[in-house]
Amino acid sequence: MIFNSVLAVIDGIFVGHGVGPIGLAAVNIIAPMFMICTGIGLMFGIGASVIASIRLSENNDKAAKIIMTQSFVVGTLVILLIAIISLLFPRMVAGLLGATDELMPGATAYLRNMIPGAPFLLFQCIGMMLIRLDGSPKFAMWCEVVPALINIVLDYIMVFPLGMGVAGAALATTISCVIGGIMVIAYFIWHSDRLKFYRLKTSLTSIVLTLRNTWYMIKIGFATFLSECAMSVMMITGNFVFLERMGEDGVAAFSIACYLFPVVFSISNAVAQSAQPIISYNYGAHHDERIIRALKVALITAISCGLIVTAILCLGDKFIVGAFISSKEPAFAFACHGLPLFAICAVFFAVNITFIGYYQSIEAAGKSTLYTLLRGIVFLVPSFLTLPMLLGDNGAWLTIPVAEILTFMVIVSVFINKHNNKKTIQV
Repeated sequence: MIFNSVLAVIDGIFVGHGVGPIGLAAVNIIAPMFMICTGIGLMFGIGASVIASIRLSENNDKAAKIIMTQSFVVGTLVILLIAIISLLFPRMVAGLLGATDELMPGATAYLRNMIPGAPFLLFQCIGMMLIRLDGSPKFAMWCEVVPALINIVLDYIMVFPLGMGVAGAALATTISCVIGGIMVIAYFIWHSDRLKFYRLKTSLTSIVLTLRNTWYMIKIGFATFLSECAMSVMMITGNFVFLERMGEDGVAAFSIACYLFPVVFSISNAVAQSAQPIISYNYGAHHDERIIRALKVALITAISCGLIVTAILCLGDKFIVGAFISSKEPAFAFACHGLPLFAICAVFFAVNITFIGYYQSIEAAGKSTLYTLLRGIVFLVPSFLTLPMLLGDNGAWLTIPVAEILTFMVIVSVFINKHNNKKTIQV
């Protein structure tokens, strides 16, 4: 998961130094589209993984194979639709995401070169979940590590020696996604154990079954899709707020936090999704004590990771910001001031994502979706609209931590109350 987010961070570092703050802001405008495509992949991946975990615990391998195949087929169709619209109407999409006249050329160039890799990004996201479930977590990791390393090399070559700017950074990401997607497909064709592609029938009954299973996958994985959409909402809303208060330099400063937030998300989501097959499998096998143990380990790990991330962002703010832009740029001072405030969110975010992942794992889709809506939209958007008026520029940076803290209070309060009343964690 960390290496998946590194793809975006590397783009930011090379674009920041190779093109400048305007290029950084242009990429940040299009970043929500990347998040949405990732969210669709993770939604189908987690939904299929949870259902397949339960089916494997019941020794129903055929059903697990069908679920896996359906997730790839339907997910690809959805991503292709988004890709076609983006390629046909790039200026419209960039405009809807907030691109100004100054940012439009860079934003459309990045979009045109990034979106062809979206189907392969979907393969990576789904494959990461199912390869791990198949008993090969190391190979699932390499499906992220290898593309990230290739992206580093290609980013440097295309942005600096070739001088392709934001278009080169996007093309490097696309090529790396293609390689990762091919690795996933190759695994399921030649190396998988219990999970393999299954030939789907085209009869009316089979189509109805596919639609029913797709709906259930979406229902279970929807919270993760919402998490990615919430990051998109955060970026889009934040871009408008920072643009209004601090201009393009403010957007460039905010974009650094936006590049770092997927890393924070990936670390937290990696904890939650690593626990998912353990919790789902034991949920299907009715081993409640193992579910409790896995949740406790996940929470302790999440809190530890959150504290480490907060410390790194607070103590290394100047070094981190300097990796993206020169200290001579006005955006540098904005980012160094705001990054420690933004860092407060890490611990609360990690706990929130762990609980959301837990509820997904036990098929409690309603709770996972509700808590994702709270942290990603219900608390976030009003905070973006009100805190800057109350606290000035600090309020803009504190919006995300406040939304996470409020969500944390709701989740923990409900969980403790239900646990005390029913004396079980399956609330």
